Amino acid sequence: MTERTAPTLAGLVRRLAGERADHTWIEFEGTSTSYAELGERTDRVGAGLVAAGVVPGGRVATLSKNHPATLELMIGAAKCGAVGLPVNWRLAAPEVAYIVAHSEATVLLVGPEFVDTVTKIQSELPAVTTILTLGGGADGRYPSYEDWLTSQPAEDPGYADGPDDVILQLYTSGTTGRPKGVQLTNSNVLGRMSEMCEAWRFDADSVGLLAMPLFHIGGAGMALLGLVPGSTTVLLPEVDPVRIAKIIPERRVTNVFLVPAVIQFVLDAPGTEDADWTCLRAILYGASPITDTTLRRAMERFRCDFIHLYGITETSGTVTQLQPEYHDPDNHPELLRSCGRPFPWNEVIVVGSDDPDSREPLPDGEVGEIMVRSSQVMLGYWRQDDETKAAITEDGFFRTGDAGFFRDGFLYLHDRIKDMIVSGGENIYPAEIENVLAGHPDVADVAVIGVPHERWGETPKALVVPRDGATIDEAELIAYCREHLARFKCPTSVSVEQSLPRNPSGKLLKREMREPYWEGVDRRIN
Repeated sequence: MTERTAPTLAGLVRRLAGERADHTWIEFEGTSTSYAELGERTDRVGAGLVAAGVVPGGRVATLSKNHPATLELMIGAAKCGAVGLPVNWRLAAPEVAYIVAHSEATVLLVGPEFVDTVTKIQSELPAVTTILTLGGGADGRYPSYEDWLTSQPAEDPGYADGPDDVILQLYTSGTTGRPKGVQLTNSNVLGRMSEMCEAWRFDADSVGLLAMPLFHIGGAGMALLGLVPGSTTVLLPEVDPVRIAKIIPERRVTNVFLVPAVIQFVLDAPGTEDADWTCLRAILYGASPITDTTLRRAMERFRCDFIHLYGITETSGTVTQLQPEYHDPDNHPELLRSCGRPFPWNEVIVVGSDDPDSREPLPDGEVGEIMVRSSQVMLGYWRQDDETKAAITEDGFFRTGDAGFFRDGFLYLHDRIKDMIVSGGENIYPAEIENVLAGHPDVADVAVIGVPHERWGETPKALVVPRDGATIDEAELIAYCREHLARFKCPTSVSVEQSLPRNPSGKLLKREMREPYWEGVDRRIN
């Protein structure tokens, strides 16, 4: 591959520090950092990591809300051959301890809100020799990141990273079992970003808004995407729909990636109806299904290109995209349920579950497991060879665990296979029911789960959040559903909720919602 199609993280920043020296790399809480400053600061980080004993292949962790220091540490790590590891700051202390210890990270950067957490678990982190803080907490027990950085020489360690070097390790959300450390290389993450920039209308003049968490591939991927053309990124500490709605027109943001739940919240934020959205070139969305209702509202409000992305952490993010020209609710409304077509370099197939070794694609419209073979597929899970072998076949296909089907070349995503409801021998996919119920005028948010049933094994149950001022009538809602779906797919019960639990990437925590209903049940059908 050429340098254009397969840059390395360290090499890319070294080049930008010269070619885009005066251009703003990042804006954060009123402070701007240029590409020249990024180059110098990451040289210091790299030198400091070497002085702290970090060796090529070592892990450098951060536990913080979004902050430029997370990216500086990641880039500085690449300059000395190490690996950046942003940790999910929403996890409980034992979960954080497990990830940091499992990763064998020797350096840990901590945001002020999480200093007390790290103090409590420090004895469980035997490999960590250096802890830095972004300020506050623990009575100055840990050195300040900024003081540590400025005390290092501005000397690039000079590690010549290659396409197969791991630059990023992200842990899966852990909704089932222990989290797994996904190892992503330069080639995985950056190898095709030039083509993605072109498809997503990113260029050197772009202003991207990044609010999604950096410990998620959607957040980390968008941060690195902005480096490819040398554009500007406006970084928010965390998702704040009201602030997002304000910053986009104020800062004239051109590109943004949001999960569907956040799009819905932004639409409902004060002032969005009268704001000037003409600056927007494209809104990228994905990570969880979007309802037809939300998508149509967003298209009418923002009037920019909408691009639906499908991908997961293990595939370095995007595998397929539904391009703007296919967002046509009048002439092709069926495509709004699609997540588009695979990028040319991604081989995507849908196979049945009867023969795990089969590579025979299922006929159009038949639901099966989505599998991907691509240069974007991860190197493997860190220190978990058995899990890697189970996930990646000998001929290079990654088993996504997602259920979907192809129709006329477009991929349609139904749900996680593990979330499938089997009722009386019929396979039911919750996303299909959720999409219908979300169109009801009284429903603000909805999730469908399988609950035990003496006769059918399990049946669908809808957990519904009503819109402000609305009252949910269970019988009426089930009847509404029956107007749009076969009777066997419709919920047999409805529960009214104040809110629904989601992980930071916007995905519904179905396991958490199911647990109370399956407690004490010996045989869990699903």
